[in-house]
Amino acid sequence: MHKKIAVIGLGYVGLPLLFEFSKFFKITGYDINKNLIKYLKKNIDDKNFYSQNELKNCKARFTNNSSDLKNHEIFIITVPTPVKMNKKPDLEPLISSTKLICKYIKKNDLIIYESTMYPGLTDEILIPLIEKKTKLKINKDFFVGYSPERVSPGESKKNLVNIKKIISGSNNEAKNQVLKLYKKVVKAGIFPAKSIKVAEAAKILENMQRDVNISLINEASIIFNKLKINTFDVLEAAKTKWNFIDLKPGLVGGHCISIDPYYMKFKSEQIGYKPKVISSGRSVNELMAKNLCQRVIKEIKKNKKKIDECKIGLMGLTFKENCNDIRNSQAFKIIDFFNKKKIKMKILDPYLKKSNLINKDIKKMFVKNFNQKLDCLIITVSHNHFLRLKKNYFLRVLKKKGIIFDVKNILKNQKFSNLKILTF
Repeated sequence: MHKKIAVIGLGYVGLPLLFEFSKFFKITGYDINKNLIKYLKKNIDDKNFYSQNELKNCKARFTNNSSDLKNHEIFIITVPTPVKMNKKPDLEPLISSTKLICKYIKKNDLIIYESTMYPGLTDEILIPLIEKKTKLKINKDFFVGYSPERVSPGESKKNLVNIKKIISGSNNEAKNQVLKLYKKVVKAGIFPAKSIKVAEAAKILENMQRDVNISLINEASIIFNKLKINTFDVLEAAKTKWNFIDLKPGLVGGHCISIDPYYMKFKSEQIGYKPKVISSGRSVNELMAKNLCQRVIKEIKKNKKKIDECKIGLMGLTFKENCNDIRNSQAFKIIDFFNKKKIKMKILDPYLKKSNLINKDIKKMFVKNFNQKLDCLIITVSHNHFLRLKKNYFLRVLKKKGIIFDVKNILKNQKFSNLKILTF
């Protein structure tokens, strides 16, 4: 296979895909973000996947000029599929990128989608759109594949090469083309799904399952807290059973677990069924940031301090540990809650650069160190940097009778006589 590949969207999914395929194929990476392309041309990866030297040796072409997509035979679309404010699917990036490549699709070309979709989206919306725009017929003039991404930011061992890849196609010929393509780069193995719909559903189910399971632990933690039982003590005991699923309570954010269930919910309601478990799980997980904030306020009042005179530090703005991904991070809900209470906040996250933050108010709060004594410290993620901090650090940055809300229970082995430790 000596075909030219174009990757549309160079985010957390597209860039690793382009990097690996560039070892075997002529490849072009396209993104509408001009600054991103400018940095990539200078061999700078703002996601910290690749070093300057690795990008320098990468033979891909980076562009934000759509005309550079001419004369390619394979188009791989890896754009985001977020939700709107009303939690309905936002298909605009997917529709726009599909319309874009329609200008350049020729007979016998292959289009592969990696973006998360609800079952049927490719067959019901995207393929008809391509047929309409190009006047070509599916499986006669062009072919479509779907291979859902399984990227896990911050986990170097769970990458494109080392994770089993699901693939599918609009017919057997399409599926075989997709199979041959991905076998070049994926060492962990390929699983050919029976149809595009099955592959779409599998991707949604993977993250829906985690969301629902975490919501159970989160709801249990609310109950345990009211019973004055430490949730993590309960989990230590429960996981001694061989088939107990070892999940922790926490703030569910990111580009998959906190989004994918809404896509399935939307499709389910579209066909006349209102999902109960999916909806309930989402509701619980969406409320955990508020639950955290309310418990902090309650503890501050116990210390007989005035709310609007308190200072709160937030350790961790990313949605998970050891990465710089802030998409759908629940930390922003915490910031918003305390801002409305007129409480002064400072934010610290060693995995982020202040210059990369867009919100001006959050930029003002962002610091390298906490220089003033805090009434409360909220640790949202278990960055390696935070795990290395010693007891003296917390004694230094907090006032006496200060509060630590330790979301990830990273201080479980530390004892503080003058500080109150809260967990979910």
